[in-house]
Amino acid sequence: MHWDEVIGQKEVQERLLQMVNENRLPHALMLCGPQGAGKMALATAFGCHLLDDGRPTSKAMLDKLEHPDLHFTYPTIKLPSMSAEHKPVSDDFAREWHEMIMGGPYFTMDQWMQAMGGENQQAIITAGESDDLVRKLSLKSSQGGYKVSIIWLPERMNIECANKLLKLIEEPPLQTVFIMVCEEPDKLLETIRSRVQRIDVKKTDNASIERALIERRGISEDAAHRISRLANGNWLKAMDELQVGSENEQFLDMFISLMRLAYQRKIKDLRKWSEVMAGFGREKQKRWLNYFLRMARENFMYNFQQEELTYMTQKEEDFAHNFARFVNEGNILAINDLANRAIRDIGQNANAKIVFFDFALQMIMLLLQK
Repeated sequence: MHWDEVIGQKEVQERLLQMVNENRLPHALMLCGPQGAGKMALATAFGCHLLDDGRPTSKAMLDKLEHPDLHFTYPTIKLPSMSAEHKPVSDDFAREWHEMIMGGPYFTMDQWMQAMGGENQQAIITAGESDDLVRKLSLKSSQGGYKVSIIWLPERMNIECANKLLKLIEEPPLQTVFIMVCEEPDKLLETIRSRVQRIDVKKTDNASIERALIERRGISEDAAHRISRLANGNWLKAMDELQVGSENEQFLDMFISLMRLAYQRKIKDLRKWSEVMAGFGREKQKRWLNYFLRMARENFMYNFQQEELTYMTQKEEDFAHNFARFVNEGNILAINDLANRAIRDIGQNANAKIVFFDFALQMIMLLLQK
């Protein structure tokens, strides 16, 4: 894992390297920031940097993330095959973790849950993990240098694990560096937070995401520019935009159909539209309603004719060119309220045909407001 796999974040990278160069590297760091900013990428690249002693064997092990002095800790679940007494530890899922992180250091908890096969469970870091970590870090460095412990989402530690880890941080084994990757630091014990050096990782700048999309994904400059702005500093969201393009196109078609039929007051066709929406399934219905909210906001902002305020694909912008004037100061709040009520009703298992037909009829009146 090398620095070139980190998208942007040059300022954080320079700060980490400066600590090493000036011999003031703390024994415990915590990288905090929003999802998709590259915290895990930074932690892994920095851990590899600390362990790289220049020898070909070390480099080969680090390229595969199989260095014996590099330890990963992450939330786990309890599988049905595990005994009642067993406390799940990271090593139980070492193969799944290695496959995931070798696929790239940008991933979500949902993706990790799917890899473990426990989408409906709650993943935590158990007391068994802290015991395992104490055992591993008590051993001498196999290569004679640092031992690096990267802890992904330490806020998911249970209280027993957190207390044991606190003791380990207070009395760290020789030449051990802890690198925590945290998204919700307020959920960590204050005593742990006070004993680590916190580094805040900001959203990735749009220019770096745009460049990475062009160089790594081979997409056009115009598409990369639009996706980077939609991603708003989140590389994971940029990847989602690439992967769910077909669904977004379907969502746009349904949005356009609704607005045209509502404007033309075609009640029978709006009933058919609501029946199509009812067939989507509740999760997809909620995704469309959230898409609708975003499109309402973008069309409202499009009226200001300032490109930096809008985040749309080319097809979305083509429709907005003539439609945006119908979303204005007189109806934007009511449109948002309407969509949020529909999200609530769908979440409460209301009849989807009724919800969306009423939604469509309400749009007829709202488009008339100025």
